[in-house]
Amino acid sequence: MADNLDLPEATVQNILDQESLKWVFVGGKGGVGKTTCSSILSILLARVRLSVLIISTDPAHNLSDAFQQRFTKTPTLVNGFSNLYAMEVDPNVENDDVGGPEGMDSLFSDLANAIPGIDEAMSFAEMLKLVQTMDYSCIIFDTAPTGHTLRLLQFPATLEKGLAKMMSLKSKFGGLLSQMTRLFGIDDEFGEDAILGRLEGMKEDLTTFVCVCIPEFLSLYETERLVQELTKFEIDTHNIIINQVIFDDEDVESKLLKARMRMQQKYLDQFYMLYDDFHITKLPLLPEEVTGVEALKSFSDHFLSPYQPANTRGAVEELEQRVSRLKQQLSDAEEELEKLLKGKQKV
Repeated sequence: MADNLDLPEATVQNILDQESLKWVFVGGKGGVGKTTCSSILSILLARVRLSVLIISTDPAHNLSDAFQQRFTKTPTLVNGFSNLYAMEVDPNVENDDVGGPEGMDSLFSDLANAIPGIDEAMSFAEMLKLVQTMDYSCIIFDTAPTGHTLRLLQFPATLEKGLAKMMSLKSKFGGLLSQMTRLFGIDDEFGEDAILGRLEGMKEDLTTFVCVCIPEFLSLYETERLVQELTKFEIDTHNIIINQVIFDDEDVESKLLKARMRMQQKYLDQFYMLYDDFHITKLPLLPEEVTGVEALKSFSDHFLSPYQPANTRGAVEELEQRVSRLKQQLSDAEEELEKLLKGKQKV
């Protein structure tokens, strides 16, 4: 592994410092802590931005659980903040959303079946159109697991394919095409370039993608696949957050924990080898869940300064604590021995 001095800073400070940033996508494998990380990023960005919105696009919404506050598809001010808002939306389009004159729904349904992904693409573009009308200086997306996120990245190509097909059927589907242009907020009769431009804007320097993972094989594999796709679609990504890391805070006696630490270290080394030009932030595995604003704020410290295990914070202090514990154990053992000896003498 490269010398630590050669590695980028192991924090998310680069995201906070990038004033041009408008969109922050947080993604990764299911169950790695994406919602917690995106919630903390929104809290940190709210400190340096005028207004911040966090949106959950995962059908299994967890934002309400993370902040311990009920959110809906309407932006709601997060308790304890004056400039942080949250909302939970379902990215899956419903026929009612793109309905119109009688018979149009079935036509759209047939077209959606003919072009896989076109319905999701239009739905996501509609969501982008919605948030673009909102006056927020930065928007964080808490995305669905990797597979869904990769489909989002393919939406511009999906739309291009779908629009090309519809162009050839323009006379037959004229009503549907006019609906699509209105859906994307475009006044032209058929603005193909303008529609694609809505999603192509994701490739600009306004956007970055934060990959969240855990130090295990499947998560490493998913992260590699995600980074490759992001690179392919020219979407900026320079941050990886590795969650649930077991640090050697003190002498670990559990064989299970020791085995897990060895396994994690193997994959941590691979992360540093593969992504030596990324900001890699390691977060400790905690004995409790991080829920509620105060817990999120407290845990956010590890996003700004690398977590230091107890045995590296202060060697002298740690040794003193261990000596104190050993003295107490010795004293307890001596008392127990004295009781046993007195018991033998009586017998």
